Amino acid sequence: MSVILCTAGYDHTIRFWEALSGICSRTIQHPDSQVNRLCISPDKRYLAAAGNHNVKLFDVKSTNSQPVMVFSGHAGNITGVQFHCEGKWMVTSSEDGFVKVWQTKDATIQRVYDHKCAVNDVVIHPNQGELIACDRAGGVKIWDLGEDKCAQELYPEEDVSMASVTVATDGSLLCAGNNSGNVYVWRMIQTRNVTTIQAITSFQAHTAYITRVLLSPDVRQLATCSADHNARIWSVDPTAPHCIKGSENLPKSRKEGAFPLQMSLDSHQRWVWDCAFSADSAYLVTACSDHYARLWELGTQNVIRQYNGHHRGAVCVALNDYSER
Repeated sequence: MSVILCTAGYDHTIRFWEALSGICSRTIQHPDSQVNRLCISPDKRYLAAAGNHNVKLFDVKSTNSQPVMVFSGHAGNITGVQFHCEGKWMVTSSEDGFVKVWQTKDATIQRVYDHKCAVNDVVIHPNQGELIACDRAGGVKIWDLGEDKCAQELYPEEDVSMASVTVATDGSLLCAGNNSGNVYVWRMIQTRNVTTIQAITSFQAHTAYITRVLLSPDVRQLATCSADHNARIWSVDPTAPHCIKGSENLPKSRKEGAFPLQMSLDSHQRWVWDCAFSADSAYLVTACSDHYARLWELGTQNVIRQYNGHHRGAVCVALNDYSER
């Protein structure tokens, strides 16, 4: 299976799609709760579905609708999930205030980190030695796995919930988006196993809550999703030309030095919750409360496929179209 595309949401189902045809090839029921986040393992063997209190691991190639493993240990909605680069361990974040590291072979908890408030997202630094998580108090915390402690804390807007974080595939940038619609960008410099954080810029990307920020695999674009019914693509290259389409809706309060807006993907009818880039950074899939997921060709800014099947909001998407390893 060269391309794996999955969506899930409030209708308690997980759907696998044939990316090009738009046909739903498999549906898994998730009766326990809505599904908040999805993540495909790097080897494409497993799909992790994060719900309320647990993460269920499904075999991608099997027809069995039952999970092969359940990771139980959180006391609230799980808001983030990501696999280690070789799938040996997995990290989760939750509204219960904790970030947890799990061993994937037996679902045991290896590390627990306390934010003391709801954690909204977590990602693994490409060095595989640090976790970056954000929380409802407005904090972005970097957890050092080697030292087993919080190495740095950032509070760009204290008491404004920080909704999402993303790290560049080369480890060079950290971006975060909050409930004020603002994006913050830091440069990450690693010397002698110590990561230094330098603020680069901040700007208002949306007029409502940001729900997801995501850097493209080639680190040339930043995607942002929002409650204002828009997904936007920003150029990470400050010399890139501005693109006119969608700029009429851009907040006037953007600061000098902010990433230029490339395009506004504005065919959504409700909140845009999540997005996923293709491996070549040429396509983006978005998940929306209007029940649909959409495949955008970024070169033309057009929807080239719409995935219809959810009967309630689609709130998460996972895509893995990387070449087989």
